[in-house]
Amino acid sequence: MPFIVLSAILQIACIAHAVRTGRVQYWPIIILIGSFVGCLAYFLVEILPEMRNSRATRRVVANVARAIDPEKRKREIAAQLEVADTVQNRIRLAEECLQLGDYQNARVLYERCLSGPYADDPSFLLGRAHAESGLGLFAETRATLEHLIARHPDYKSNDGHLLYATTLEALGESAKALDEYRVLELSYPGEEARLRYARLLAKTGRLGEARDVYQGILKREKTAPAYYRKKEREFFEAAKREIGALGQG
Repeated sequence: MPFIVLSAILQIACIAHAVRTGRVQYWPIIILIGSFVGCLAYFLVEILPEMRNSRATRRVVANVARAIDPEKRKREIAAQLEVADTVQNRIRLAEECLQLGDYQNARVLYERCLSGPYADDPSFLLGRAHAESGLGLFAETRATLEHLIARHPDYKSNDGHLLYATTLEALGESAKALDEYRVLELSYPGEEARLRYARLLAKTGRLGEARDVYQGILKREKTAPAYYRKKEREFFEAAKREIGALGQG
């Protein structure tokens, strides 16, 4: 009996899918006559190839592969770089090194790219700044970012702006960092900048202002769409913990 019920449920689901997606008319008949075998055939012929070609499926497969062997893509790009030492391959490897936390190699690769026509490329400079920050070289990070700003005053990067603010904070320049965070509070497309702003306000004794920023984060959580709440969950949870700690202080 359970098998019959399961087969009926699968038949209904497959027929509904075939009708909804405009599959050829004989599929409902095959599914009805073939029962479980018909459903299996429909899955193998129609659904499985579609899943393989979908962007979401490819992304899941790529994430699983990265989890199993995080260095695989890095090795592949490094092999391509040995064959063709191009700026494009260097940048691809530098970006992969950054993602894996290999900041030293990332910095070297960005340095190799910052020459000739690319000597002041803003995206390469920003990449080098991220690598320097990862290495804890905050004075160098600041110098790189300020060089970028001087050379490209109209260049816009939310991540670059946040990196500049966190670099100032790491260098102990809290007042300047707060100025940058204040701007980011309104412009940054996520909660990380606001959370960092609230933390620095609290650290510098401005508890009332810190509480206001935390409360703003939590109000956004209540009204934000589900995808945004999921994406920013880490920062929403941190805000809940930290505003609670402020209340106890």
